[in-house]
Amino acid sequence: MKASVFIATSVDGFIARQDGGLDWLPAGGGEDHGYNEFFASVDALVIGRKTFETAATFDPWPYGDKLVVVLTTKPSELVAPAGSTCEFIAGTPGEIVGWLSARGLQHLYIDGGLTIQRFLAAGLIQQLTVTHVPVLLGSGIPLFGPVPHDIRLEHVRTRTYQSGLVQSEYTIAPNTPDS
Repeated sequence: MKASVFIATSVDGFIARQDGGLDWLPAGGGEDHGYNEFFASVDALVIGRKTFETAATFDPWPYGDKLVVVLTTKPSELVAPAGSTCEFIAGTPGEIVGWLSARGLQHLYIDGGLTIQRFLAAGLIQQLTVTHVPVLLGSGIPLFGPVPHDIRLEHVRTRTYQSGLVQSEYTIAPNTPDS
């Protein structure tokens, strides 16, 4: 099972304002940053409850009929938006990957700050694409948090865009003991 991240951050590393606000993200503007191609390559999206609650306010629902797995311990409190394909489940990152792999899924898109952090800490993400938006927020929800050990990345490529966005793609290096 492959698990990937494709996300935008402010230059100072925040994926949203403290209240979850995304108003600092640039409008589409017609510039292709590879998201549509990436999204077409995944079988399902795995997100946390807060990310789901934000996405559920978008009109239209941004994920079409792609399977969206929402991680929550209170599934009865959530309602899938019309036209969406959502499942609400609880479990560790390893359990989630195991369940979805057993169903035949091969490529997961992991999104949302805490969800990304938990899957990274569990060693379950293989690809990381981070697009830096030229803005400093000063505070907000960070992309990264504490990790149990160094997570080494191998740089694949960096692209720059006319809008000022800078996108870097990495693979997660095999875990090697510290020397």
